[in-house]
Amino acid sequence: MAKLEVRDLHVSVKDEESKSTKEILKGVNLTMQTGEIHAIMGPNGTGKSTLSETIMGKSGYHVTQGDILLDGQSILDMPVDERARRGLFLAMQYPAEVPGVTNAEFLRVAINARRDQDHQISVMDFLQKLDRNLSLLDMKESMTERYLNEGFSGGEKKRNEILQLLMIEPKIAILDEIDSGLDIDALKVVSKGVNSMRGKDFGALIITHYQRLLNYIVPDTVHVMMDGRIVKNGGPELAKKLEAEGYTGLRDELGLDIPLVDDDQ
Repeated sequence: MAKLEVRDLHVSVKDEESKSTKEILKGVNLTMQTGEIHAIMGPNGTGKSTLSETIMGKSGYHVTQGDILLDGQSILDMPVDERARRGLFLAMQYPAEVPGVTNAEFLRVAINARRDQDHQISVMDFLQKLDRNLSLLDMKESMTERYLNEGFSGGEKKRNEILQLLMIEPKIAILDEIDSGLDIDALKVVSKGVNSMRGKDFGALIITHYQRLLNYIVPDTVHVMMDGRIVKNGGPELAKKLEAEGYTGLRDELGLDIPLVDDDQ
């Protein structure tokens, strides 16, 4: 069992144009472990993606207070690749294109990077696993020979992120708006891929604006973020309440003096 803990996390970023520093996360607390699916919801500009990228170790985010622990050990000083080797995975909102590296090459290297030299995946095992997961996601075999994300549509990129998830099999996955830009058929396929991973050895933190995704990947816990903090926790019914009443309604119910970018939601 793996456990991810975010303790009183404060994160700032520097605006290169104005040379000023802005605090984005203002004391986030969250605990999750394998066997659980958590969802973070919130309006634009509230710090959801900043949280995901800080957990994964992206440069440019400065932790000014608090800690992030994986299995009881702080990961703040670990580089991105070490965090990945220890079982973290981030499905990005905007996956980067990598010309010259095919999907298949990337996937095999990524799998082997988390294995000892004496236990590298064989070509046969890799191809069998790849075929199973391509079939699950209704992806063509030709996708594996294309350069990583180069020329992919938005939907193809999102499916490709889930293919990576299925192939790498991390302990804890952070899925940053995997539903954005997807039509209903693609959303169902992506959800099927995530749901196929559910079990005692896998946990996911899903970041989304909308209830729609959570109709297909039903979370155990829902967290609502506003103004850089988690302001409310609940079960799946909390997401449905947000869908019906909006973030403004919840803010007013909680008596919070917080400006929202999406006051009309």
